[in-house]
Amino acid sequence: MKIGYDAKRLFFNGSGLGNYSRSLVETVARLQPETRIALFSPKPGNTQGFVMPPNAEVHCPASPFIHGPLRSVWRTSLLGRELKKTGCDLYHGLSHELPTDIGRSGVRSVVTMHDLIFVRYPELYKPADRTLYTHKYKRSCEAADRIIAISRQTRDDLVEFWHIDPDKIDIVYQGCNPMFYDPIPVETQETVRQRYGLPEGPFILSVGTVERRKNLMITVQAMAEGKIGIPLVACGRRTPYQNEIQTFAEAKGIGHLFYFRNDIRFSDLPAIYHLATVAVYASVFEGFGIPIIKRSTAARRSLPVPEGYSRRRAAMRPFISTRTRSPKCGMRSNGCWVPKACAAQWRKKGENML
Repeated sequence: MKIGYDAKRLFFNGSGLGNYSRSLVETVARLQPETRIALFSPKPGNTQGFVMPPNAEVHCPASPFIHGPLRSVWRTSLLGRELKKTGCDLYHGLSHELPTDIGRSGVRSVVTMHDLIFVRYPELYKPADRTLYTHKYKRSCEAADRIIAISRQTRDDLVEFWHIDPDKIDIVYQGCNPMFYDPIPVETQETVRQRYGLPEGPFILSVGTVERRKNLMITVQAMAEGKIGIPLVACGRRTPYQNEIQTFAEAKGIGHLFYFRNDIRFSDLPAIYHLATVAVYASVFEGFGIPIIKRSTAARRSLPVPEGYSRRRAAMRPFISTRTRSPKCGMRSNGCWVPKACAAQWRKKGENML
């Protein structure tokens, strides 16, 4: 069998969608060495250091599509004929999209849907982006032979908002790169600490694009309100939202506590997770939320904020009670006592997931 993959983000995206693409292709190549893999990229290059498996090949557009906006046309509208010409039996769109000519290619198709946040929270996206995503992604779901949803929440959103046939959807949870399971020598941790100029003592860690949806501001507000004098390290791509956070922190007199690191190597993240005292992830909404898994495998405390519980109180709770039990605390989670209001809801959600 020969499987084609959309490799744009595999080669050029350093965040979640790129990591998902690389992990999936690496896993298929390792577990199915007899399967031939074709990686379709709109341009030559490999900014993420992806190591090509021996059973993989790369296909890029030929002139005149190799330069400028025509590259996008090749990927979105003409890729179907390339799939047929290169002998692919199956094509997998790894991040929401299939080419518009996939139906005419005769090649069966799968598309992975990560989330519909732009539908559920439209105010977090530009109108033009929402329109484009809805057009491309909904059409891809309708055209695909099968859909992979990376969580039950994403599956439910596809059914609720776009009325996609649930029998067409398979839930395949995201995995975590094996390097997050490995112990990190103290020497390596110290090297990484020095490389990025991280605090030498305890610090809070937040990983993810510094954008409004990730909601880092609520953690900053909790630090100001709770007079928490522990540094916060934020690792992720910078957006204008970071300026708002820095301005607020300076106004509250805590600007010196913030370490924004916008160009972290993915291979250094396990060490940073180990160095952190506690991790926070106060995102407004996620399709899956892979940083929580990474933090858990690195044996760090990670407390997602449940519905109906004050985000500020929950953000401050790890610092208030991490060692001893108090009347306000219930279930123990990774060595940390958590509020009863959180514990009941987490237990119920965990049982539902299982």
